[in-house]
Formats: sequence, C-alpha cells, structure tokens
Amino acid sequence: MKIIFVGTPEFGAAILENLTDAGYKPALIITETDKPTGRKQIFTPSVVKTTAQKYGLPILQPDKIGNCKLEIENLKPDLIIVVAYGKILPKSILNIPKYGCLNIHPSLLPKYRGPSPIQETILRGDDETGVTIILMNERMDEGPIVSSSKVKVQNSKVNYIELHNQLAELGEKLLVETIPKWINGEIKAEPQDDSKASYTKIIKKEDGRIDWTESAEIIERQIRAFNPWPSSFTDFDGKNLKILKAEILDQNGNFESGEIFLTKDKKIGVQTGKNCLVIEELQLAGKNRMTAKEFLNGYKNLVGTILG
Repeated sequence: MKIIFVGTPEFGAAILENLTDAGYKPALIITETDKPTGRKQIFTPSVVKTTAQKYGLPILQPDKIGNCKLEIENLKPDLIIVVAYGKILPKSILNIPKYGCLNIHPSLLPKYRGPSPIQETILRGDDETGVTIILMNERMDEGPIVSSSKVKVQNSKVNYIELHNQLAELGEKLLVETIPKWINGEIKAEPQDDSKASYTKIIKKEDGRIDWTESAEIIERQIRAFNPWPSSFTDFDGKNLKILKAEILDQNGNFESGEIFLTKDKKIGVQTGKNCLVIEELQLAGKNRMTAKEFLNGYKNLVGTILG
C-alpha cells in the first residue's frame, strides 16, 4: 500500500515514527518549509522533516500543497495521512488517493476543532479527551469520523507536553489499528454532529500574558496549557517573568490583584481575582529557570511588588 504523509510539528513526527515502525513506510513526506527560529532567525526544519530524514524518506516542502499535485498524482497513493499540517488541503488533492485523506486530530470531534485542541482541553479543565480520525473534506476538521479513542486526562495537573505525549501515543495506536480496517471496508465514516462543534484559535505570544484579575484556577490552567509555548508571563521590575509552575492557594488576602506576599510557610504567593497562587518555578528574562526559593534568595524585597 502506498501512503503519503503530510504533517509538521511534534505531534505529526510522533505519529510518523510509529507509522513507519509499524510497517507503513510512507512513499513521500510533505511538510512545511524551513522557518527562521530563535534570536538569530536560523532557518530550521520541521520536526516531521527531521524524522523523515532519519528514515531516509523522500520529502517535499511546498509553499502550497496544491503545487505538489503532479508529484502526488504520479505516485498514485492509496492513502494520504495528515497530522497537524496547519493548512487545509484543496479538493484537487483530497480526490487523488484511492481511499481518501485521513486526518488525526487530538480531541474528540466535533469538540475543539481547529489548531489548539490540547491547550483548550487544559484551559477548560476537562477530565476526558481523546483522538479522532476523520475522512478529510475541504472544511477544517469537519469531515466524517472514521474512528476515535477516549482517554482520561492522567491527572488534574497535566501540562501541555504531558497531554501532547499522551495523545500522540493514543493516536499512534489508533491509526495503526484503523488503516487496515478502513482499507478493507470494515468501518464506515459517520458524519459529525455540527450542532455540538466548538472551535479553538491560533495561539499567539500575547495570549500568554497573565491577567491577575482572573481567578487562581484560570491562571493555573493557563500556566499548564501554555508550557512551554507561548509560556505564561508577567512584568516584574521592567522585565518579562515567566511563571512555569504554580499551585492554587484557597484563600484571599488583603492584597491587590498581582501583589506578591509571603505565605505562612515563607513561599511566594500572588493575589489573584479569586484566591491566590503559590509560585513554584519561574524564569526571569535572560536568566535560567529557577525554583521560587532560589528566586526569593536573589530578590529579598519582593513583598508588596505588583506584577503587571
């Protein structure tokens, strides 16, 4: 069976690796063009490209996937698998493979369509999530459902990386189970219930800015959802301060929102719109990440400071 794999970030790379190891070695990898990253803006390949190179797989990096139409047609693929590519495939591409284009999405569709379902799961405090494989159409994440698998969120303090890895592992297993059943006609795609659909957004850097008038519960979820990117940050002494880990303190003090105080056991507390946060790990711009205790040792006059 001839498969083309289309994807870009870590979630796609994890699926690609497992797919290849399971004996479904793609005939072609399509991924986004190398992007400038870091302070020096060095052009860096996608994680999917790096994984494909490890396996010696042929790679295309078009500005638009429609530009690859001839190459895809010449391969005569049985199946195209799309994982976190970041772009909608046109009908001219969707119609090429014999068994269509399957997309793996890290949520239980139709819930959390769009680009940031993992972050949204954490932001909303869901205790259940999963992955869904759909037969793609021209609309984002709206194709009929081929298969899905639910999973309990492992713990109430899970962060983005942990949940990402949990869902990637689930998706790997589901895809390998689904492919032969789909090809053999053992399963049928079922339409999604659009009335139950919700949509996520493209996350931007500024989304990580902490609003200390929000409740401690909301801010703590944000810290976990946006770790490692875009991170949750605030202003401290004119510098960017990332809050990497925090715990909810179920109490309200006589402080302003964003005001730093010391808890009874001498930990860094911050007043929020409802209850407080105890900061456990943080990172000041230009410095290494550190524990709150290490930070407190370096900044003795924290109490009363208002984070902005």
